[in-house]
Amino acid sequence: MIDLGLSKLALIGVVALVVIGPEKLPKVARMAGTLYGRAQRYLNEVKSEVSREIELEELRNLQKDVEQTAQSFKDEVEKSVSSSISEVESAWRGDAPAAPPPPSATVTDLERKARDFRRKKLVRSSAIPAWYKSRNGVRGRVMSGAARVRKYRPAAKSNRSFF
Repeated sequence: MIDLGLSKLALIGVVALVVIGPEKLPKVARMAGTLYGRAQRYLNEVKSEVSREIELEELRNLQKDVEQTAQSFKDEVEKSVSSSISEVESAWRGDAPAAPPPPSATVTDLERKARDFRRKKLVRSSAIPAWYKSRNGVRGRVMSGAARVRKYRPAAKSNRSFF
């Protein structure tokens, strides 16, 4: 930029006084000051707009990075949940586990039989609690039609005696 020292400003002032004259010099000085102020404001506006655009671009990049991270996290969680659901469903059906157990875990035949027995017992006994069955009238045992009639329509007491 232009380097204006005190000596150069004094020289410019003397030349302006000689060229313009003492009557018009104050008006020209005011106009030069206003133009200089406008130029400074314009440059400051341009600088602030450029810095805002740079910050906006940085924020867009940050938002893109956050969205990518969130999407990868979401995909990872969905994958984990779906694998857990498939493991639970395969255990519920009694299928073999989808993934083999880790090599460090050794399962004996007795432990495997106990696990299979528990799975089969869970399937047989269902997942409905007994208190829910009793509250809502779910039958716990199979009854024949005659037994149900007898239970819900008790026999009328008769006065006849057989002996």
